[in-house]
Amino acid sequence: MSSEPGKGSEPVKASEAGEPFSTPEHTGASSDPLVGTAPAPVVAPTPAPVVAPTPAPVEGAVRLGASLDIAAVRIAGGGLRDDARAVAVVWRRELIRFFRNRLRILTSLAQPVLFLFVLGTGLASMVSARGGPQGSVLGAGIDFKTFMFPGVVGMTVLFTAIFSAVSIVWDREFGFLREMLVAPVRRGAIVVGKCVGGATVATLQGVLMLALAGLVHVPYSPTLILTLLGEMMLAAFMLTAFGIMLAARISQVESFQVVMQFFVLPMFFLSGALFPLSNLPQWLAVLTKVDPLSYAVDPMRRAVLSQMALSPRTRAVLGQGMSWDGWRLPVGLELGLVALAGVVVLAIAARRFARPE
Repeated sequence: MSSEPGKGSEPVKASEAGEPFSTPEHTGASSDPLVGTAPAPVVAPTPAPVVAPTPAPVEGAVRLGASLDIAAVRIAGGGLRDDARAVAVVWRRELIRFFRNRLRILTSLAQPVLFLFVLGTGLASMVSARGGPQGSVLGAGIDFKTFMFPGVVGMTVLFTAIFSAVSIVWDREFGFLREMLVAPVRRGAIVVGKCVGGATVATLQGVLMLALAGLVHVPYSPTLILTLLGEMMLAAFMLTAFGIMLAARISQVESFQVVMQFFVLPMFFLSGALFPLSNLPQWLAVLTKVDPLSYAVDPMRRAVLSQMALSPRTRAVLGQGMSWDGWRLPVGLELGLVALAGVVVLAIAARRFARPE
């Protein structure tokens, strides 16, 4: 094998001559003469970083570190605004329950109507004097049903206000009261809402009875209607608070009904709703003075009788009203005693609700 150049010798490869070995992959050129130079690789542009805008400082916020703001959180409960909202919510709930139960509205009027027109007509034949108009009192020309009308209105408010407290027992029995008591408000606010709601419902029932005033010869005087409306509202507040106080610790509806009957009927009969408070035996006169409903019925009767033309003799018997040792109580004092009794029993009810069950 000859080693001279040009005589059948093979060309020396670059790798063997000590030159660096290059391939199309290294040079970036194609070995095919028909293919052009390969394009440079496409490099995607790096996106610019997104910088979030710095939030404006929140009023009342707490700053932690250099750039972290935490909005302040107001804890509900303990404020007058929260208590006022609770009172409004409970009051509205009582009204919704009243207007949705139309049967309750009608049945609540059945008993007062029976007392006024059935019992009143029967008693009128017994108390009418000889020589006077049929059904008149002492021959004075005033219908006995007219005399009974303020007492029957008071009875309507009494029954509705007292039995509106049964909703507390229902709520306790079915667990809804527990959810109300754990709300971040004072428990006294719930009691006030119940009292205001029940008083509103009782006043509305009394207004329905006022619509029947013309049937018993009571004039539809605007002054008289407004006076009776204000006195009914005050009496309804006191009686509803009394019912809530009794229902505060009762857990069964059956027990509540027994307790209510024990108080409702004596309060009604001792209030002078069906008979004058003058010339009573000593023991009965004392009981009428203890009854808080007496101080609510007497102002209503005074307002009604003031619109009637009565003889001095009849006014002395029927219009004597509440008296302490011969002193006739003014109307303002009677209404003040009713308001004071309502505040006292409402405070007792709130205190009983504040105790853990």
